[in-house]
Amino acid sequence: MTDWLTPEEWQAVALSLRVSFWATLLSLPIGIATAYALARGRFWGRQVLNGLVHLPLILPPVVTGYLLLATFGRRGTLGAFLESSFGLVLAFRWTGAALAAAVMAFPLMVRAIRLAIEAVDPRLEQAAGTLGASRPWVFVTVTLPLILPGIIAGAILAFAKAMGEFGATITFVSNIPGQTQTLPSAIYSFLQVPGGEPQALRLVLIAVAVAMVALLASEWVSRAVARRIGGA
Repeated sequence: MTDWLTPEEWQAVALSLRVSFWATLLSLPIGIATAYALARGRFWGRQVLNGLVHLPLILPPVVTGYLLLATFGRRGTLGAFLESSFGLVLAFRWTGAALAAAVMAFPLMVRAIRLAIEAVDPRLEQAAGTLGASRPWVFVTVTLPLILPGIIAGAILAFAKAMGEFGATITFVSNIPGQTQTLPSAIYSFLQVPGGEPQALRLVLIAVAVAMVALLASEWVSRAVARRIGGA
């Protein structure tokens, strides 16, 4: 692949993989907790939480990117706090690209995990509870193994979505080669210059391949884990 791609193109692909990996890994625990709260929780504000989770799917990505910039930028409330307290800068950095990708991919992750949780018979969890197991232990020993296919599917879909994220990312962290220029940003840049179509096409093929592999892997892994759990 390094011979087929130029160093600039390879840099964009490598950065996208890095951003997508961290976006998926760091958001997965939050996604599981949120999905469980929406699937099993009965509390005031549940519908509000559900709306907030899915809001990135409805809002224009540029709006999401602007909100991230206003919140996590150096002059934003959280951004200023993170920089002064931990030296962490998100705006116009690859870490900010990971945050933007995580926010945009979060609804897909939560939805896949939530559907898996809702498919689990609550009576199984209740039976474990009557035997003296605490709610966290019931989740770890009963619910978690049963929803593992949904977790894996959600993580893979989130990774693929993060690889393709463009609007929120370019608004929040700009399009800086070698720093924040991800795969979609590089495609956009190549299409803006004369003669850049061949480079853009190569990256488009990679993006399509990654998306297809992610979808197929999500389906295959989910079925494989479901068969293993069912046969256990």
